[in-house]
Amino acid sequence: MTRVRNYLIGTTVTVSENQRALVLRNGRLETILRPGKHRFMSLSDRFEIDVHNLAKPELVCDYDKPLFADHAGLAEAHFTEVRTGANEVAVVYRDGKLYGVQKPDGRSVFWSDAGPWTLERIDIAETLDVPRKLADRLAALGTLDKIKRFNVEDGQKGLLYIDNAYVRLLDAGTYAFWNVGRPVAVKLIDIRAQALEVTGQEILTRDRVSIRVNLVARYKVTDPVAAVSGAKDFSEALYRALQHAFRVTLGAKTLDEILADKVAVDAEAAKAVRTEMAEIGVEVGEITVKDVILPGEMRDILNQVVEAEKQAEANVIRRREETSATRSLLNTAKVMAENPVMLRLKELEALEAISAKVQSLTIHNGTQGLLDDIVTLRDRQDA
Repeated sequence: MTRVRNYLIGTTVTVSENQRALVLRNGRLETILRPGKHRFMSLSDRFEIDVHNLAKPELVCDYDKPLFADHAGLAEAHFTEVRTGANEVAVVYRDGKLYGVQKPDGRSVFWSDAGPWTLERIDIAETLDVPRKLADRLAALGTLDKIKRFNVEDGQKGLLYIDNAYVRLLDAGTYAFWNVGRPVAVKLIDIRAQALEVTGQEILTRDRVSIRVNLVARYKVTDPVAAVSGAKDFSEALYRALQHAFRVTLGAKTLDEILADKVAVDAEAAKAVRTEMAEIGVEVGEITVKDVILPGEMRDILNQVVEAEKQAEANVIRRREETSATRSLLNTAKVMAENPVMLRLKELEALEAISAKVQSLTIHNGTQGLLDDIVTLRDRQDA
């Protein structure tokens, strides 16, 4: 805006095509100048000229209210006024293209010649939802301060809150709401199957051994609204329920029972957990003991016990093998005692084995003697 004061006769003001000028005579708004040359002739009056560029189409000056109050005809001829009610939003279009948004209880004034201007009035008394296409156009325009956008991913549900009150459940997608001073929030809930681990829980067994266990449970949120409204934090509620269930279960067992079957939790305790969590929309699946951690002294003792048990098992196996070998030797001896020829053959096999390992071998009886003995033995057997 350019202000020109004139106190001389014959001052000329030139207004370009992209300009308009407000003329004040002696401090009072008198007229609005269109493009062209304008000459002022006065000896006593004081003129002020406010020149506005239509590239900035919104009127911002000190004479806005007097213009509409005292010069309605002039205002109607040159300006487009946008007013909104308490529960209304106006979407402003300039020559068919989105220009901006007027919030509730708002007012804007635009030069009509910078238009044409059109309005789309939206009632926000019932809903603050912004249509998807309009939200995308506002985002492209860079007026994100006028709306709030939220993304709900696949595998999630969104809980919409307006004025801190729950409104509805949102499926996966992108949502936009008018940012008009009312608090809007979306709480995201993952509805996919998940695992919750409870680690480092110290438990005293029935035989008074202190152990630490790591627990794991599979769960899935089936009712997001109940899960959020039924507990301050549903995952924390599940955590506490699992702690209690396993203290009840493992505290009633001895250490040997726990080590013998650490994968299962007491059915009654698991049922209690599932029932409690089902009331707040959480479905609990398998519940197991993942790890059992023993104190150092107890771990050494158990290692010694296991070592002794394995040593005893090894001794049993060794004695069994020795007995089997002895029984085999006894059977062989019986066969040889009943068959002298076989005994002599065994002697020859032994002699052959020995001769393969020495350089020379002296046989005092001679091979002929051995053969004669074999023939004699056969004759005796035939007889």
